[in-house]
Amino acid sequence: MRHQSEAAAAPGGGQVDLGRVTHADAMGAAGLTDFISFVIGAEQYGVDIMAVREIKEWSNVTPLPKQPDFVRGVLNLRGVMMPVIDLRCRFGQGLTEPTPTHIIIIVQIDERQVGLLADRVLDIVSFETSKIQPVPKVAQSARTLFLSGLVTVDGVMIALINLDNLLSVQIEADEGVPVPASQATAR
Repeated sequence: MRHQSEAAAAPGGGQVDLGRVTHADAMGAAGLTDFISFVIGAEQYGVDIMAVREIKEWSNVTPLPKQPDFVRGVLNLRGVMMPVIDLRCRFGQGLTEPTPTHIIIIVQIDERQVGLLADRVLDIVSFETSKIQPVPKVAQSARTLFLSGLVTVDGVMIALINLDNLLSVQIEADEGVPVPASQATAR
């Protein structure tokens, strides 16, 4: 079941107000969960709506020295400095060349807010949690560690992002092997 309206990009830019969503609203009937779906290239991804704080149009960020390539910089959001993660780069698909049509999805990860750079928001999708399939472990790939599962909605596969792993997993550049950040060697 799909819900439209709240996640549509604002014409001419701006941000989208998701309104107040309670945990009971998000869960709806027993076993249902809601995700914000968005696109990076031709692929659809989703993040749990309970982690999303707001969605805003792309705005320039301030780069910081000695950060991984996927950290585009920081954004001053109402006095709070927030890192912005380039999801395309984090998934090993090269840097995003942001345009005014790109968006930043602001999510809460533990005690901090983080911006996720994506191409565009699609919709709010609802589905039964029992429909979530595990990510196949064909090879040890960084991208699979960033996913919590896969779900098919209206014939389209959506990869669900594991927000905790987005920041905690480092990739050893020499081997391309994912390791927990606590075990990554300093470069």
